[in-house]
Amino acid sequence: MTDKTHETGTPIQEDEDLNKEAIQQFAKGGQRHASEVTEHRLEHEGSSLTQGELEEVDHRMKLRPLAVYEIVRQEGEDELTRPYRSLWWSGLAAGLSIGFSVYTQAAMRSYLPDADWTPLLECIGYSVGFLIVILGRQQLFTEITLTAVLPLLARPTPRGFFAVARLWTIVLVANMVGTAVFALGIAVDILDTPEIVAAAIEISREATSGTFHHLLLRGIAAGWLMATVVWLMPSAKGSGFIVIALITSLIALFHLAHVVAGSVEAFTLVFIGERGLIDALVGFHLPALIGNVLGGSALFALISYGQVADELDERGN
Repeated sequence: MTDKTHETGTPIQEDEDLNKEAIQQFAKGGQRHASEVTEHRLEHEGSSLTQGELEEVDHRMKLRPLAVYEIVRQEGEDELTRPYRSLWWSGLAAGLSIGFSVYTQAAMRSYLPDADWTPLLECIGYSVGFLIVILGRQQLFTEITLTAVLPLLARPTPRGFFAVARLWTIVLVANMVGTAVFALGIAVDILDTPEIVAAAIEISREATSGTFHHLLLRGIAAGWLMATVVWLMPSAKGSGFIVIALITSLIALFHLAHVVAGSVEAFTLVFIGERGLIDALVGFHLPALIGNVLGGSALFALISYGQVADELDERGN
């Protein structure tokens, strides 16, 4: 006997039409997203999975780019509204903390044997300062080049530009003061570790050498990597430590130019008399700064915003 439901096709056909309509709207960039299409399918067609298995699937689902964008944007909005003093002290702490990247790398170079694999471990040591700063929620300039720009891209206003300029200026100056203090400690060997200081000076020479053009390009790559860390953290869950350590170690491995960590190295050379202050500021800080901003804001932020722009409403939400 033929099933009349299939003959008329009404219940099944309606479900199929609704599901096709949802998928078509999604494909056209409409208001429906992939998650809504999935919810519609499960609601009308069911699943062979148990409720517990469905919950496990939902738990293991990756965050959509729009969700990651919203998390990073909210962090940026929070940073843009923080009081001046909070930003200053947090930025100063970050400048001091990032010095441990250079110092740990120098310690590993000093104590490890001279072997082919030694540079790999040295680069892991470079991530220590970044771990302290990022996990400690301290204000690092190369992080906020992404987070502070996303709210501005969503709602570009003169007030928004002023807020970003205010945040960048306070944090950058505070970072520079912190790195200068740490560099002075290295230069005078405050911890009485001459072998580590010698290695730190050697690393400083390597990290800050190069033409303006080369340092600019290295700065762009470093800015991109730092923005990548920020973008990955919402999805990292319990793996944030590994994400930070792995990606920031690449900055040292590829000899990239990070304006804050590199300031420890540049100021160290200034304090021991190998470079003049103006030479360090123009020869290293300027190209590294421009590169970090271009890599983190002009490239990564714009691309990150571009991939979710069509999914936002008319108010940028």
